[in-house]
Formats: sequence, structure tokens, C-alpha cells
Amino acid sequence: MIIITNDTLADAKMTEREFMIDFACFLYERKRLSMGRARNLSGLDQISFQKELAKRDIDIHFTKEDLREDLRNLGIDLNL
Repeated sequence: MIIITNDTLADAKMTEREFMIDFACFLYERKRLSMGRARNLSGLDQISFQKELAKRDIDIHFTKEDLREDLRNLGIDLNL
């Protein structure tokens, strides 16, 4: 458990919610958390989290394997 005091948040001029969103984006950008885990940490829905990433110029990590999985889920096999 990490405890961030209200004084620290006040010094940073951040709310607890803003801190959690920033921290989740930070961990996602460094590939320490998946999109789902980072989104959960942020407390945002999928679209809102992706918008936060875009505001910070953080690319969405989407690999060739992610594409294969998405296509398989759609019933498409392109042998990528």
C-alpha cells in the first residue's frame, strides 16, 4: 500500500483522482501495466482512459499478436 498525503497532493496541485490517472498512464507508457490494469487503476472507462493517453501523447501498445487475437475473436484468419 502506498500512502500519498493530502499535503503532498496539495503541493502537487493534484486531486487523488488526477494522481491515479497520471500514475496509471505512467505505468502503461512504461509497459509496466496492461491497458486493462492501467485503466482499472485510473478508475476510468476504456474510452476515457484512451483519451487521457492521447492527451499525453502516449501511444497505445498494440502488437501483431494483439491484432491476431482480435481477428481470431472476429472469426477472421489472415495468417499474419
